[in-house]
Amino acid sequence: MDLAFLHPLYEHPGPWASVYVDTSRHTDSTPRELSLAARSLSRELAGQGADEPTCRAVRDMVEELGHAPEPYGRAMFARAGEVVLDPPLVAAPPDTSAQWSPLPHTAPLLQLAGEDPVCVVAYIDRKGAEFELRGALGSREAGQAAGQQWPLHRTTTWDWSVRHFQLRVENTWEHNAAEIADALAVCQEETRADLVVLVGEERERHAVRERLPQRLGERVAEASHGAGSRLLDEDVERIRNEHVRRRAEQELERFLAARAPDEQGRARAVEGVPAVVEAAREHFIDELLIEPDGPDTHREVWVGEDPDLLAVRRNELMSLGEEHAWPARADDALVRSVVETGAEAISVTAPTARDAPTGGVGALLRWA
Repeated sequence: MDLAFLHPLYEHPGPWASVYVDTSRHTDSTPRELSLAARSLSRELAGQGADEPTCRAVRDMVEELGHAPEPYGRAMFARAGEVVLDPPLVAAPPDTSAQWSPLPHTAPLLQLAGEDPVCVVAYIDRKGAEFELRGALGSREAGQAAGQQWPLHRTTTWDWSVRHFQLRVENTWEHNAAEIADALAVCQEETRADLVVLVGEERERHAVRERLPQRLGERVAEASHGAGSRLLDEDVERIRNEHVRRRAEQELERFLAARAPDEQGRARAVEGVPAVVEAAREHFIDELLIEPDGPDTHREVWVGEDPDLLAVRRNELMSLGEEHAWPARADDALVRSVVETGAEAISVTAPTARDAPTGGVGALLRWA
C-alpha cells in the first residue's frame, strides 16, 4: 500500500483525534443514528483529554455523514479544531470508535483503506466491448471498442461457398478480439487499473484474453456471465477480495523467504518490534508488514517530534538527543516512519503462528 496520502498528518504535531465511523448499514434512521454517534464520539474524546474545538470539528463532520454516508465508512484525523484528513474506507471498521493520542492511529487503514483494487470490466460480444471502471466506492464508464460488424454468425450448411463464408466469420471474430484486446490494454494503462475482468461468452472471453499483452497476465480474471449481462457488485467484490488476498499471500511468502540468512549470513528481513524499530530508524525498511491482531502491534514505544526518532525505551530516545518523548503504539509509530521514508506497508494474515512475523510486526529491508 502506498501511504503517501498520509503525509498531511505528519506535518503537524499532536495530539490527535483518530475516529473510525461505520456507515455500512443504511436505513431510514441512519441520519439520527449518526447524529447520536457524533455526540457520543465527541464526549468520548473529551473524556480522553481532547480540546473542545477538536471535539466539535469531529462532531460536525460525523453529523454531515448522516446526509451522504459512505458505502463502508469514514476515518477522521483531527487536531487543533480542524479535521486534517478524512479518507473514505473500502471496508467497514469493526466498530465506530475514537482515540486521543500523541500520534494519529493510522494502522487500521492498512486494512480499511489500504488495498482498493480498481477493476476495468470489459463486457465483450462479437461486435466489440464496453469498458467500465469498478471499485469499492463506485463505478463509471471507461470507453468502448468497436470491431467489424459483418460477417459475425455462422451458418449450418457445408458447401464450398458456405465454408468460405465461415472462414470470413472466423477472421472477423479474430480481428474484433484483437481490437478489443488492444483497446483494453490501453484503457488499463491509462486508468492504472489493478485488474482486468472479462465478461461475456466463453469463446469471446478466451479470444480476447489470448491477445492481451503478457504484462497483464496475472491481472486478468473472467466472469462466467453470458453476453449482455452486467457484472453484479458481489461478483466484483469477490474478484477484488481474491486479488487482495493473493497479493498479501505473495508478500508474506517473500518475507518468509527473506528472513532466512543468505550466504553472507545476512537476512533480508527483520521481525519483532525492537528489530523493526531499529530498521525504521536507519531508513532500512522497504515494506512494512503488520498482522492486525498481532500481540505486539499495540506495544508501547517512544517517539519524538521527528519520524526518525523512535525507540523501544524512553532512555534510548534521550540518548539520541531527543528532549521530548511520548509513548505511542508500535504500529502507528512504524507507519509514520515508513510514510516519511517513502516505504510501503501491507496488512497480512499468516495461516499459522509459525508463519507470522514475530509479534505481528515484520519488514522487508531496502538495503538488501
